Amino acid sequence: MKKCSKVRLKLMVATAITGTAAVATPAVAQEVATTTTSDAIVVTATRRATTLMDTPINITALSSEELERQQVADIRDIADFTPGMTISDTGPGSTGTIVLRGLRASDVGDGGSIFDNAMGIYLGEVPMYYDFKFLDIDRVETLLGPQGTLYGLGTLAGAIRYIPKRPNLDQFEGEVHGGLSMKAHADDVGFEADGVINIPIMRDHIAFRSATGYTYDPGFIDYPLLVQEPGISIPQPGGPNNPNYSPEQYDANLYRRDNLNYERTITTRNQLLVAPNDDLSFNFTYAFQQTKTEGSSSNSAGVMGTGLYENASRFAEPVDRYAHLASLEVNANIADVVDLVATAAYTVSVFKDSADVTDLLLDLDYGYENYPAFAGFTDSERVRKQHNVEVRFVSTHGGPVSWVLGGFFNKDDYQSDYAEMLPNHPWSDSIQNNPESLEYVNYTSSKVEEKAVFGEATLQIIPQWQVTAGARYFDYTSEISGAVTLPMYDGPLSPYDVDPSGGTGGQDGWVWKFNTSLDISDELMIYGTYSKGYRIGGPNRLVPCPEGTPTVPVPGNNQGVCALPNEVQYGPDQTKNLEIGTRLELFDRRLNLNLAYFHIDWDGIQVASSSTYGVTGITINGGSALSEGFEASFQARPIPQLSIRGSFSYVDAHLTEDVEDIILVNDPPGQYPTSLAKLDALSGDRLPGSAKHSGSLGATYTLPVGSDDLVLNWTATYRGNVVSRLGWDRAYGTLIPSYTVHRASVSYEMADVTFTLYANNIFDKYAVVSVANDLSRTGYNSGVQLRYYRQAVLNPRTVGIEARMKF
Repeated sequence: MKKCSKVRLKLMVATAITGTAAVATPAVAQEVATTTTSDAIVVTATRRATTLMDTPINITALSSEELERQQVADIRDIADFTPGMTISDTGPGSTGTIVLRGLRASDVGDGGSIFDNAMGIYLGEVPMYYDFKFLDIDRVETLLGPQGTLYGLGTLAGAIRYIPKRPNLDQFEGEVHGGLSMKAHADDVGFEADGVINIPIMRDHIAFRSATGYTYDPGFIDYPLLVQEPGISIPQPGGPNNPNYSPEQYDANLYRRDNLNYERTITTRNQLLVAPNDDLSFNFTYAFQQTKTEGSSSNSAGVMGTGLYENASRFAEPVDRYAHLASLEVNANIADVVDLVATAAYTVSVFKDSADVTDLLLDLDYGYENYPAFAGFTDSERVRKQHNVEVRFVSTHGGPVSWVLGGFFNKDDYQSDYAEMLPNHPWSDSIQNNPESLEYVNYTSSKVEEKAVFGEATLQIIPQWQVTAGARYFDYTSEISGAVTLPMYDGPLSPYDVDPSGGTGGQDGWVWKFNTSLDISDELMIYGTYSKGYRIGGPNRLVPCPEGTPTVPVPGNNQGVCALPNEVQYGPDQTKNLEIGTRLELFDRRLNLNLAYFHIDWDGIQVASSSTYGVTGITINGGSALSEGFEASFQARPIPQLSIRGSFSYVDAHLTEDVEDIILVNDPPGQYPTSLAKLDALSGDRLPGSAKHSGSLGATYTLPVGSDDLVLNWTATYRGNVVSRLGWDRAYGTLIPSYTVHRASVSYEMADVTFTLYANNIFDKYAVVSVANDLSRTGYNSGVQLRYYRQAVLNPRTVGIEARMKF
């Protein structure tokens, strides 16, 4: 088909590797084809065949084969195979909390994250903030360290990239996949089904590829203390200071629902590739995914007699989240001198949820506790609309100098509508036209725009030695507006009937990078990188206080909820990163070793805190920190049938200066009405959310059976302990214990059909992965036992069988 492979070469920015070993690979604006010669991985990222020994950027990756064999369905599983990464799987209601090389300073939680700009997440060429399933994915790459001189989206800690399989212009092809699973502590059978079809509409010129799937994962967390009729039924039927109740009291007030943290996800990605000639292609993509659940993957740490897989919430906690993505990628070769890669994308993500807010309202001391049936819940919707355009030129003219030059624009529009409701509360009887018993309602609207120019150039001084320098200039602006109302206190029902308040911010600056590598021999390469990472600031999602609000609350009059002028916006933070790494191949490439040392200075840290009015979560800038450690991985093939792989990382991330009044606690603990205090964070405090030690060890053995293969796979992963917050040992935090998990699979692989039997968390290990809130907020508030403190727990043992057929 002439030069159709040349067209495919330009489809996206990527680096490639097969297997799970950490590797150093160059990232340029081209699709990477991978081949093997005498067991050496060969990439064509620079349009010349080079082994990974010649490439100097630190990256880890999972190939499509490993994704399938390890049952890695989405981003929440990849930390088991990525040194330097910690992911707390907090259930289907969110992406989970992802921490790269310790760069997190905020408290952990049991609800995960729906947006994190410390790193970038890409689907092909498109930066996004959504955890699409790994369906029809060629590989998943994790680039460690700041990105911004080769990618449009500048990042502080790194980037995770989903590299999808592209439409095939040559031939019709397809794949179907289905499976059943059973999970310990669950009552239902899980199932998944998906399919891929590729249609060459016009050979060599037009092809369509579609991948669609559905997943039902049974829940394992039960909710035994749901109130039957909010505001009528008594949430604590044993009475004040008594969490016990009789069977009759339970039946009259409460009821139970099991397995509420189930997952129902539908996902689809559709691509139309149009290639008018060998030097020009257009790739249109539309992707959609929706996930629904009704409960958190956390327990309540034994409150009111609940068990390890029980949550004491008074209400179910439904989440409905979905995203639409539409993009166009243009790839063009210009006179064999430069490749043009241009992308325009529009993404809409929507997050709707509801949660128990009773304990929070008790803390505010409004007097709600005087009504025994008091219970309240939230209803919120958050919508993010993202427009981005990126244009990149990549040199192809050959010679000792190669370069990349690009421009980037990103606009992030955010809208939040939030309400707290107290159904059937007697106070609502005195309020006219408040049928929903609204207690607190707000909205916020914000817009952040970023523009950037970026690029880098590489000089090949001698065949064994290269030097790269890169830079990025960016400029961002940020604005926010919103309003709040308290209907229970004679406020309007709608915040849109209140005059809004707001604020603006912004900054510009430079990011730079220097890199060099030296091939000491055909078996040994060393490299070094010194770079700057930068994360833009932005608006807090809290309504600005009305003009004239005192900066220090008047005693007895601090129950409003708003942000003071210095709390409306938070500023950028930045890192300076030194990394030195090496790659070594021994015994005719039967043993690959990868080592990297990193030292990161982090300044102006963005960290979660609380507002002066309403004690509501905001982000502020505070202090500096250091993250230092090393990452190691290996892959050994002692015999052709056996592959052994392993990884280990050590991350020491801690503050390097004191920060005043940043840790919110109830001091003394358990004393109510509340006595909130802010403690200082101290130099040396360990940063929360990341494991100091983590690693994995696995093996794959392939046994030929006639013309087929029987593939045996086993992997053990270890996650060291994690602290829940800064100053955890004096601020009533938690040292979350370490744990080890085993997984295994047996696959019978024929030419076009594969059957797999697998087990994850083989020994049904119970482990806490994250916690919500701190131990100072336990005990009783005016006789009501609090249910604040919760523990997100590891997925229990899951055993399944699946089949995959390609045609």
